[in-house]
Amino acid sequence: MKRISIAASAVLALAAGPAMAQGKSVKIGFVSTFSGPTAVIGNDMRNSFELALDHIGRKMGGLPVEVIYEDDQQKPEVGKQKTEKLIQSDKVDFVIGYIWSNVLLASLKPVVDSQTFLISANAGPSQIAGELCSPYFFSTSWQNDQTPQAIGEYMNQKDVKTAYLLGPNYAAGKDMLAGVASTYKGKVIGEDLTKWPDQLDFSAELSKVKAAKPDALFVFYPGAAGVQFLNQYVQAGLKGQVPLYTAFTIDSLSLPRQGEFALGIPGAQAWVNDLPNEANKKFVADFKAKHKTYPSFYGAQSYDAANFANSAVVAVNGDLSKKDAMRAEMRKANYASVRGPYKYGNNQFPIQNFYLQDVVKDAEGNFTLKTVTTIVKDSQDQFHEKCPMKW
Repeated sequence: MKRISIAASAVLALAAGPAMAQGKSVKIGFVSTFSGPTAVIGNDMRNSFELALDHIGRKMGGLPVEVIYEDDQQKPEVGKQKTEKLIQSDKVDFVIGYIWSNVLLASLKPVVDSQTFLISANAGPSQIAGELCSPYFFSTSWQNDQTPQAIGEYMNQKDVKTAYLLGPNYAAGKDMLAGVASTYKGKVIGEDLTKWPDQLDFSAELSKVKAAKPDALFVFYPGAAGVQFLNQYVQAGLKGQVPLYTAFTIDSLSLPRQGEFALGIPGAQAWVNDLPNEANKKFVADFKAKHKTYPSFYGAQSYDAANFANSAVVAVNGDLSKKDAMRAEMRKANYASVRGPYKYGNNQFPIQNFYLQDVVKDAEGNFTLKTVTTIVKDSQDQFHEKCPMKW
């Protein structure tokens, strides 16, 4: 009888195995800002992430995908709390998202301590690229300094002799100004970090710029701050006097409100909506068809994050316990990125091209961005040497 019982138990276990496997899902926690003035960014990221899931049949490695969206309210302490909830209560397999560098920095430790993969779809603080790098952290965007470094190179090409730098006083703002200063060969004659995220009146700073009379002004102001800054820059009469160079200030989300003011103002990006690879063509066309507008770079990076996570799960046939094998696959960047092929550095930030973007009107009269030229090829962030990981 005992032998029969054991045999019967074995049969039941075998029968239960496939059922248990079928009941397993890939759980993803997605942290972004879904309330307040910057919710437009979080919603664009979510829409793009959802589109990517639709494109892969809402399964990864044969397993259904479950996404839990959490609102960080643009506050580091809230982002950390929501991240801890995803790790401890929801027991997710991936944590993805993060717009703001200060929110990401506050949320990093509980994720990597739990040995859960974290994929940043936007924020790229220098600390995580350097001494805080982790085998459980990957980026599908860029390190914060890289985009302004490309603008600094472009300013050199335009023979800009003197420049004034402006940005918000938080982790990304500091990285942005340091980035442009690291490649710009002219003289920085003024630099201001403004209160974040509350300050939307830049009249005092613009008066200082007007008095300094630089050859160029560089600014980093994402979201609503970028709309307000550009309006005030034009109203102050500076557009015809001091050429403006930007990073993350003019994008598909801000353009409808910036309109004509944005014409003729250059920026840099690792992704532009008209990049000619097939993955990008499908992403942009299907996003426009569904949402009646162009996707933003925030969305492109989130779309990539879904496909990037999928590549890791597919590589292990849905066995999410094989984290070393998943990491090895992720380090290959072996998926169809909307920016085209790229590589990862030892700190698991992308090595990629940066393009000059310009504002134009499309055939329907809508403002959009176009690629003008490649500013930098195969850019690698300057902090990777501080990362102790070697592979």
